[in-house]
This record gives sequence, C-alpha cells and structure tokens, in this order.
Amino acid sequence: MAYVRTATSETPRTVADLPCPPALPLCGNLLRLQPASLHLTLEAWARRFGSPYRVQLGPIPITVWTQADLMQTVMRERPHAYRRIAPMEAVLKELGGNGVFSAEGAAWEPQRRLVMHALSSSNIRSFFPTLAAITERFLVRLSEAAKRHKTLEMTDELKRYTVDVTSTLAFGEDPHTLDRERGIIQEQLALIPPALMRRVSALIPYWRYVSLPRDRRLMRAMKEVHRYIDSMIERARNRMSECPDSAPGNLLEAMLFARNAPDSKITDEQVAANVLTLLVAGEDTTANAIAWALMYIAADAGLQSRLFEESLKTLGDRSVCPDFDALKKLELCEAVCSEALRLRPVAAIQTFEPLTEVSVGGVVLPPGTRMFYLTRPGMLDPNNFVRPEAFIPDRWLHARQADNGPHEQKAYLSFGAGPRVCPGRYLAAVEMRLVISMMTRRFKLRLAVDSESIKEVSAFTMVPSRMPITLEARA
Repeated sequence: MAYVRTATSETPRTVADLPCPPALPLCGNLLRLQPASLHLTLEAWARRFGSPYRVQLGPIPITVWTQADLMQTVMRERPHAYRRIAPMEAVLKELGGNGVFSAEGAAWEPQRRLVMHALSSSNIRSFFPTLAAITERFLVRLSEAAKRHKTLEMTDELKRYTVDVTSTLAFGEDPHTLDRERGIIQEQLALIPPALMRRVSALIPYWRYVSLPRDRRLMRAMKEVHRYIDSMIERARNRMSECPDSAPGNLLEAMLFARNAPDSKITDEQVAANVLTLLVAGEDTTANAIAWALMYIAADAGLQSRLFEESLKTLGDRSVCPDFDALKKLELCEAVCSEALRLRPVAAIQTFEPLTEVSVGGVVLPPGTRMFYLTRPGMLDPNNFVRPEAFIPDRWLHARQADNGPHEQKAYLSFGAGPRVCPGRYLAAVEMRLVISMMTRRFKLRLAVDSESIKEVSAFTMVPSRMPITLEARA
C-alpha cells in the first residue's frame, strides 16, 4: 500500500490542525503505541492519514513525517536549529551514555571531531589487517558450526563479531567474544537498546519511582558495563603514562589525551559515555544490517551464486578479502546490504525537536515540538525508487538513466544526513563487504525458518525477531 503525500497548504497550519488517529481521553494514543511495534504502527497511520500527522502521547503531541526532502532539510540544520528529542538525552545521561550520539550544544562538537577522526576511512584502512584477522576468527566459529550442522542465531553471532571489531578499533582492546560462549560483555549490552526504546517512549519516567524486574536487570547490567568501561579506561591511562611521548593510538587514547589538555572541554563522564555509545552502536546497528541482508541472500539461490562468483574472483583461495583496495571489487556485497537497509532500515525512526519556532512543510512548530521522521516511506516512494517494493540490489550497481526510472539517492537515509551523519558508516561498509564476501565464498546459506515468520521489532533500532541460518561448507 502506498504512502500518502500531503500537499502543503497555502495557509500555515498548527500542530492541532494535523489529522490524528482516534485518541482516548488523558492517555491519547498511548495504548496503541507499543514500543516493540512502534515503527509499524506509525507507518500504518502514515498510509492512512498522510504526512505530516499527529499522535498524542498523553497530553504531548508528536508530529510524524515521511517526506525525505523535509528530513534532509531538518538534518542539515542540526545542531543549530534542531536537536534530538529531550527524553533521549535525559535517558542516556541516566545510563551514563550521553556521548556523541545524544549530546547537544557545545558539548557535541569536540566529541564529534574525535569520533569522526577515529572512524575516518584513512584510519579504517590502516586498521584493515586487524579487521581481517577478526573476520578470520569469525570464519573459524562459523566453520565449526557448519561441521556440526548447527543452526546459528545469526544476529547474535554478528554482534560478537562487531563488538570485537569496535572494541579493537576504538579502544585498542579485543574482548575476544568470538572465542567464548559465556561471560561476554555482549550479554549486558544486549539489554540497553530495548530499554532505551521503552524509556524514551514512556509517558512518565516511572523507573525513577518504581523499579520493575526488567529495570533491576538493566541496572545490574549497567553496573557490569561501567565496571568493564572503567577498567578499560584505566588500562589506557596506564599505557599512556608508560609512553607519554607517543601519539594516541585509538579513539579512547585520543579522548583521554584531549581530556588532559589545558582548558579541555572533554570530561571524564564524556569519555566513559562515548565508550558506551560506540560499544552499543557498533554492536547493534551493523550486526542487524548484515543480518537483514543475510535473510535475502539465504532466500535467493541465484543471488548466492552471483555473490559466490564475485567473492571467489576477489578472494581466490584466501579466507577473507586480502587487502583494503580489493574491497572495491566487492560491489555486489555492499549493494545487497544497501538494498536490505532500504527495505529494512535499522534506523526506522529519527527523532528531532526545533530549538525555536519553525515552519516545516507549511506547519508551524513551537520550540520543543516532537518530530518523528519515518525513514522507510521515502525509500518505498515510487517517485524516489523504481519498483520500490522489490528487492533489487542491482539498482545500486549502475548509474541510473532517466528511462530506467527514478533512483533518488537523497531519499536513502539509512545513515542519516547533514553534520550529524552516522560517523560509523565507513566502518559499517567495510564490515558488510568483509562478512558477506567471506560467508558467501565459504558457505551455502539456508534460512532455517520461513522468512515470513521473521518479524520486525523496534528495540531502539529495528531488529529481526530471529535470524536462524544453517551453513553448508563449500567444497
């Protein structure tokens, strides 16, 4: 079903003028906005009411938008005209994770510079040999499962891989979660995204007054996570004190170096918060993006054959891609991931609020008005992509000609846009090409369940409910 595009009227509208689903007194639409299915509910209402429309979270109005061009405009005007919704920063601050993702104002810029440098393409290039070695370890784990004909919950396996990659690159420490079955930091990190989803969408911060069992589990996990982070920071400080004249070797050391500089704007709390931010973001988003791509690969024998041929040509007899420059040859591997993210965007909802009164799409928004932008509708708009409902990875491989139909790159917002575009997009692209090429070169993939039984779940990011895959080693 197509999404409705609402024409901008000549007379400015207010938030109260926007169409709204039937609401109950006092609680509004709250009872129908379940966190785990939030993006699906909002997308369904967008098809019914057009864009923008309004929902009521109790007395709080939330405007919901689908136009990619308006989302681009808002993102380009951050952080000076817009910010993330205030509950995001408040909840992350409580958890000790108010880092570069959620920080606002003057606190954001010095953190951003450090993170962007650490995750730049040049740094990832120099990190490639270590990244390839971690991918080799991942292959060993997958090969053992294939020998035992063991079905793997692939999202969990990919999170092990991405935690090892992120920790080694950003913090100079490899936790070796790929080599262990129990007692890994991933077990605690997994509780954070769904907790964020619940708390950011809550009408009142109930956990400050009543601690439910899930809140107590979260707090126990956070204690473990912060103990892990504190010990990592302490070891980094010790390394730096032993070699005081050495340049910082990773993001953590760079942040500690900036923290110690005269007139520093980096605090101890921000250092710890960014460690947590990168652990969660590096683990969750890339792992889920690759998992969605594997679902499409496992269901399409012809696509697997094409991926095998491309990977065989690039890798030869090697286990993983041999060098950074050879990654460029793995175009189909990344195209598959790009197309999977178009249909299954990990960041299905982007949230903002204006800092001053603004007019967006003919609607006057007072400061603090909550804005939810749905990223998928613009990517399913036939005005932006030809045959938008179909999985066509080749649309990303060839320059689009006018007679082939539209291919609007600006509508593809999986990594955001503007000054606060996702800093980890280069690393994610490299991980995607490495993992997909390694897996399709070495294994035949089979989905152990009907793909229709795999549901989309809002857990801060949009994740698959399950992704059981069986691997068969190629000769």
